[in-house]
Amino acid sequence: MEDKLKTLTMYQEEYPIRRTPKAPPERRAYAFLVDFIVVWLISSLVTNVFAELLIFILLWLVLRVVVVDKNQGQSLGRWAFDLKIIDAKYNNRRPSLTNLTKREIIIALGAFLAMIGLKINFRNFISMLLLLIPIIIDGFTALTDDEYNQAFHDRTSNTIIVQTKRGYSLDLRIKKLIKEAQRAWQKNRKRPR
Repeated sequence: MEDKLKTLTMYQEEYPIRRTPKAPPERRAYAFLVDFIVVWLISSLVTNVFAELLIFILLWLVLRVVVVDKNQGQSLGRWAFDLKIIDAKYNNRRPSLTNLTKREIIIALGAFLAMIGLKINFRNFISMLLLLIPIIIDGFTALTDDEYNQAFHDRTSNTIIVQTKRGYSLDLRIKKLIKEAQRAWQKNRKRPR
């Protein structure tokens, strides 16, 4: 009888939300840019806009849903910058495929519009700006959330991007290389000739 009571009370309790280190906005942006550039380069090989949209969304979903599901919550960009995606309700669990797909379709449409806007470039500045606005607004919504830095697509799919120790630390490695180059340059400047 006591075992049944313990079991019932165990399942009635809410999952405690553990504090995970939230991802800095600049790291999220860099990770997004890595994924965006990879998908853009491949999808830009097609000249038909409709086919390009289909290829872009298909590649985006493969990179940001299938790979994330198989790679412990990390896409190529998130792996490069030590980030992972988790479910906001159940901390440290990967989101369901449904939530992940919903999240990535929202961001893929914004990213595709941004890609079209960047292709227009400065030939038509107003059109470029209008096509970039959805992705900019989505990104800036992460800055309004003090607790988890959730962007619009994170809020609609109930996901959080957090820092992890599993990754490549690309930004830290680049900073280290730049500091070493600066020290070497300073050292060479100080040497008498």
